[in-house]
Amino acid sequence: MGTLRAVARYYVTTPIYYVNDAPHVGHAYATVNADALARWHRLVGDDVLFLTGTDEHGLKVAQAAAANGTTPEEWTNRLAPRFQAAWAQLDVSNDDFIRTTEARHHRAVQAFLGKIYDNGFIYLSTYKGWYCVACEQYYAESELVEGNCPDHGRPAEWYEEENYFFRLSAFQDDLLAWYDSEPSAVMPESKRNEASSFVKGGLQDISITRTSLEWGVQVPWDAGHVFYVWYDALVNYLTAIGYGEDPERFAAWWPAVHHLIGKEITRFHCVWWPAMCMAAGIDPPSQVLVHGWLLVGGEKMSKSGLNQISPGELVDDFGVDAVRYHLLRDTPLGSDGDFSYEGLTARYNADLANNLGNLLARVATVVGSKCGGVGPAPDPSSRLAGIADGVVAQAARAWSESQPHAALEAAWRLIRETNSELEAAEPWKAIPGPEVDAVLGSALEALRIVSLLAFPAMPRACSEIRARIGLPPDPGPELMPASAAWGGYPGGLEVLKGPALFPRRRV
Repeated sequence: MGTLRAVARYYVTTPIYYVNDAPHVGHAYATVNADALARWHRLVGDDVLFLTGTDEHGLKVAQAAAANGTTPEEWTNRLAPRFQAAWAQLDVSNDDFIRTTEARHHRAVQAFLGKIYDNGFIYLSTYKGWYCVACEQYYAESELVEGNCPDHGRPAEWYEEENYFFRLSAFQDDLLAWYDSEPSAVMPESKRNEASSFVKGGLQDISITRTSLEWGVQVPWDAGHVFYVWYDALVNYLTAIGYGEDPERFAAWWPAVHHLIGKEITRFHCVWWPAMCMAAGIDPPSQVLVHGWLLVGGEKMSKSGLNQISPGELVDDFGVDAVRYHLLRDTPLGSDGDFSYEGLTARYNADLANNLGNLLARVATVVGSKCGGVGPAPDPSSRLAGIADGVVAQAARAWSESQPHAALEAAWRLIRETNSELEAAEPWKAIPGPEVDAVLGSALEALRIVSLLAFPAMPRACSEIRARIGLPPDPGPELMPASAAWGGYPGGLEVLKGPALFPRRRV
C-alpha cells in the first residue's frame, strides 16, 4: 500500500465571498471542497489551518448600502452572517472566518502594502479606463464585448482619477521563473499555462487605490486614497496568520498555503498576488488550485441570471452529507460541472441509498440474525483485503493531490465489491459458523475503511457508520493511510441496526 508524503502544515483558503451575493451552491462547491481537503489533512496528522470569509469593501457595497438607506458598515453586518450560517449548515470546519472590515485586516493591509510602497514598487499616477462595478475590475477596451463586461454582460463605465499604481511590470521575469521552477504552484496545468501566456504577453502596471470612494482601507501614506477592493481582499490570507503583528505565527504558516479559487479570478491570484508577495519581500503562495464553475443549465450562477440555488434548501431536502457528497463527487476539481436536482437525486439513489446505505443495513441485519449482534473480525485472506489495499492507496493519493472526486470513486469501488461479495456468499441463507463470520467480518472491515476514506466528504454519515459497527464515531487523527490497512476492525463489538442511512428517493 502506498504512503502519503508527510506534510507538517497545511493551510487552505477559499475565496472570500462578496457580501452582496447570497450564498449559493457555487460558493458551496468551493467551500466544501476546501473543507474536505482540510479534513483529510487532519486525518493524516497534519497541522491544519482552514480559512474562509467575506469581502466587504468596494463600490458595489457602498452603492447597495445607500440604496437600502443604511451605512456600509450596517449593511455588511447584516449580510456577512448569511455566509457563516450557510457554512455551519454544511458542516464546514473552518478554523477562522475573516471579514475585511475587521481592524486586524486593516492593519495587515496597511502593513503589507506599506512594505511594497517602501520597497519602491508603488507610485502615483492618473488612471483612465473602462470599469465594471459588478466585478470591481478595470478592462482594456479590447476585452469588452460590445462595450460590456465580458463576465457580467453589463455596460462598462469610463473612470478617470488619480491613483497609486503597483509596478507589476517589474515582475514579468520573476513570475515566469516561478511558473517554471514550481510546476505545482498553479494547478491544473492548463491554468498555469494560461497565466504564463498572459505574463509573456507583457504586463502593465495596475491601479491599486481609489479617491472616488471612502468605503475601504485607508492608504497610510496618503489619507485621500483607499485601497482598491482586490488589493485589500487578497491580503486576507496574510491577516489570518498574523502578518505584521505575529512574526513567529506568520513564519510558521507562510508560504504553506493552498488557495482554492474559481477560474474567473485566476489572474488576480496567479499573477497579481504572487507579484505582490515578491514586492513585499515574502515568498509566493505554495499553490493556487483553480476550480471550474458549477453551472445551472449551462450558465454560470449569478444574481442577475436568477439561477442561484441555495445550499440551505438543498440540505433541507437531501441532507447535509448527500449535498456534500454530490458536490465533491460529480465535478472534478478544475473542470466545469453542471448542477441539477435530477443529477443530485440520481447520485443519491445510486451511490448513497443503493450502495453504501444498503451495505450498512444488510450487514447490520445479518450480524444481528447470525452472530447475535456481535461483529466478527475480518478474514485476513479475504479477496476484499487486496482490493482494499489498492483502494486505500488510490484514495489517499487522490486526496493528497486535491482530487476529492477520484478519492470517493476509489472508496465506492470497495463498497461495490463488498456488496458483490455478500451477494455471492449469501450469508443470510447460511448456517452460523466460521464461514459466515469471515464474510461478515470482512464486510464490517470494509465499512470501517470506507468510514475513514469518505469521512472528509461525509463526516456525519461516516460517524454514524462507525457508531453502528461499534467504533468511536469520531475517527480522530487516524494517521491515514496506515490506519486503513486491512485488519483494523477488532471484532467482538456490538453492531446496531438503525433507520436507513440514506432512504431511497423518488426520481
